[in-house]
Amino acid sequence: MEFKMKEVGFHTTTEYGELHVAGDEAYGYRPYQLMVASIAVCSGGVLRKILAKKRMQIEDMTISTNVERNEAKANRIEKIHIHYTIKGKELNHNKIEQSIKLASKNCPMAQSVKDSIVIEETFELA
Repeated sequence: MEFKMKEVGFHTTTEYGELHVAGDEAYGYRPYQLMVASIAVCSGGVLRKILAKKRMQIEDMTISTNVERNEAKANRIEKIHIHYTIKGKELNHNKIEQSIKLASKNCPMAQSVKDSIVIEETFELA
């Protein structure tokens, strides 16, 4: 990827379209938002595939995140809490719990930061 400087922030063009990144939300996505989104959506995508392989029919999934940052250390991300709200038919609580653990081990984004960011995952059935 190549990022070009703008008056405020940077932008890049991908196959999907343009991505604007800046420290100020008025000019683009903030870097921490992209990192959290990458981890949450990657984890959710892997979870979705695992549940499909287990023949669990998911009708809808919402992913909510809470982020803890450390202002004393460059405002780095210390912890991300990912909460899945899953809707479907005949969902098995234990299988979903096992699948979330498996998804965490197979999500490239989560694995990339596992030694520096605590990732906590919970879920509820809708």
